[in-house]
Amino acid sequence: KSAKCGACGPGYASPLHAMKGKYCPREEILYLPCIYRNTGIEKPDYLATVDVDPMSPHYCQVIHRLPMPNLKDELHHSGWNACSSCFGDATKKRNYLILPSLISSRIYVVDVGTDLRAPRIHKIVEPVELFWKGNVANPHTSHCLGSGEIVISCLGDPSGNGKGSFILLDGETFEVKGNWEKGEKIPSLGYDFWYQPRHNVLMSTEWGTPKVLAGGFNPADLEKGHYGRHINVWDWNSHNCIQSIDLGKNSVPLEIRFLHDPAASEGFVGCALSGAVHRFYKTEKGDWAAEKVIEVPSKKVKGWFLPDMPGLITDILISLDDRFLYFSNWLHGDIRQYDITNTRKPKLVGQVFLGGSITKDGHVTVVEDQELQCQPEPFVIKGKKVQGGPQMLQLSLDGKRLYVTTSLYSGWDKQFYPDLIKEGSVMLQINVDTEKGGLKVNTNFLVDFGKEPDGPVLAHEIRYPGGDCTSDIWM
Repeated sequence: KSAKCGACGPGYASPLHAMKGKYCPREEILYLPCIYRNTGIEKPDYLATVDVDPMSPHYCQVIHRLPMPNLKDELHHSGWNACSSCFGDATKKRNYLILPSLISSRIYVVDVGTDLRAPRIHKIVEPVELFWKGNVANPHTSHCLGSGEIVISCLGDPSGNGKGSFILLDGETFEVKGNWEKGEKIPSLGYDFWYQPRHNVLMSTEWGTPKVLAGGFNPADLEKGHYGRHINVWDWNSHNCIQSIDLGKNSVPLEIRFLHDPAASEGFVGCALSGAVHRFYKTEKGDWAAEKVIEVPSKKVKGWFLPDMPGLITDILISLDDRFLYFSNWLHGDIRQYDITNTRKPKLVGQVFLGGSITKDGHVTVVEDQELQCQPEPFVIKGKKVQGGPQMLQLSLDGKRLYVTTSLYSGWDKQFYPDLIKEGSVMLQINVDTEKGGLKVNTNFLVDFGKEPDGPVLAHEIRYPGGDCTSDIWM
């Protein structure tokens, strides 16, 4: 497929075309879901459009807000109706953003094609559709398929029990078609997923039981088995779950990313509670395995609700050239950049602290730390002290700018960072050294969601109109 093809579909011919070609425009606007659930403000969540063009008079400003028609949805992650998986199909266009609600189980289909800067609601899939047609609830990750359909992973069933199931939407009508998975075996928990058709595989992860995590985190729930520990391996063609890879008790594997090269048979998953990043890979005999390649040690602390504070790895991503891995430690407060040229031996090449729970001015005293000599300074930018810690990440296509937001999920924000609920989250931009590695905060960039018209709000995942390195999959 030539990148110049006159009749191409959405996205890019290859990850490297997306990264380096003249087809790769600099991002000018971003979309972020903004959440009011758990903040005490009785307003609907909305999709914010933010201007990130340094040449624009509205740089770093929210230029449009699309409120949802319901309260307390908990918008969370989003995906596309079509991406680079449909690149060769000229009948497909990336013109709808799929916006599942983690708590209400609604799915909003948002038209971004008519006016990129002013999205509008195209269709609402009501929760009862998911309940009746798939016996699923709490939709999380949405990916488009090369077939034009959309598959969405779910966390549970309609009663709030854990269930690692998937729902399939028609790519034209956005009607619920039923479950994606087939066969008897369905994992007891679900969360994120990625697929790699050349290796006939889809991989999914496990967060926790929806009715348990909805209200906040209780360590007692770990012992009751309410949090996940497996990567679940699915046969891409038959849609059957064929293997579970155990990453250890209470590891809680969240975001999973294959390398972008569609021929690659390996990738990485970040485990929130164990503070580990595992490399997963195809073995010589054709099944899948995982090995721990990075570990962030917990810190011994006083003044926190547990004596050991994990880093809480909540988001990871891989640059489009498969050279660097990034992840955020939401509790410790740092973002890390690793050179993964050797995928078995990632090398730490960049690190920056942006808030977190162990800053010098906080309530927590670190009594034993295997990594730092002293507690980090509080993070202040443009006169604002940042609450919360670095969480969702998005990298520019060329790999030079890393965007970060500070809210994880409203129920946990409220518990771990009460001041984040009061002051709202922020979006920051980190300049990346793509030659040698290195991270540096852009001190001129701040989007302060504490200053929104209806009061402070929690902004979460970041998307670009043309696709990005966590929503595009190449076939």
